[in-house]
Amino acid sequence: MDTFLFDKIVFGPVFSRRLGVSLGINLLPTDCKICNFNCVYCECGWNIKEEMKKHKLPSRYDVFQSLENKLEEMLETDAKLDVITFAGNGEPTIHPEFANIIEDTIKLRDEYFPAAKISVLSNATMLHKKEVINSLLKIDQNILKLDSAVPATIQLLNQPVKPINLEQLISDFKKFNGRLIIQTLFTKGDKDGVRIDNTNDAELTAWEEIIGEIAPSMVMIYTIDRNTPLSGLKKIPLNELNAIAARIQKRGIEVQVSG
Repeated sequence: MDTFLFDKIVFGPVFSRRLGVSLGINLLPTDCKICNFNCVYCECGWNIKEEMKKHKLPSRYDVFQSLENKLEEMLETDAKLDVITFAGNGEPTIHPEFANIIEDTIKLRDEYFPAAKISVLSNATMLHKKEVINSLLKIDQNILKLDSAVPATIQLLNQPVKPINLEQLISDFKKFNGRLIIQTLFTKGDKDGVRIDNTNDAELTAWEEIIGEIAPSMVMIYTIDRNTPLSGLKKIPLNELNAIAARIQKRGIEVQVSG
């Protein structure tokens, strides 16, 4: 199925199902996806190793200038802005200047749109770096992916470059002392004859237990909304998502559902 790439460093603003009016920041190339996950549902498509080797990441200066120019433009037109969101064509925290770019973004947000939040959508693979954790603690919405609590399902759904050590991942999540949002995408499908389904009871029980152990401030659950690189993935009905949400709400954790 057709997917797409974000063709600018700063894109939008767009309306996000989960975040509101969002101005996006893409710390990856504008014509190539670079990520240490290769999720079967990624709207940016598959990783292409040959392309990933050719492209450079945007500089800290380029990100600063692009964001400042856009914020100036929005301020002049009295535009609405709820959130500045780091997303784009891959994993933002792999950028070597991520910590400095976060500092720049906080400075620009405070100057132009002080009421706006700053969010980072991350796959949580770089939490072994102290500077990444420190940066994520400085923002308003630290949104970290956990699509399953079953290693084999993580491998199927997210196809990480390196196998995920679930115990280490949970330990990394706990470093935030609840100052994080867990984001989970639910879907069903088949890949190379192997069934993918993170909605069955065994999956949900394991996932729910880990959510309880991490104790995040919120859980965001959602399903596919755009084209996916793996064809045949199923959109989970809203009533099923609400039933999944109820399992977490019973633990006293806030849940946001996007169908």
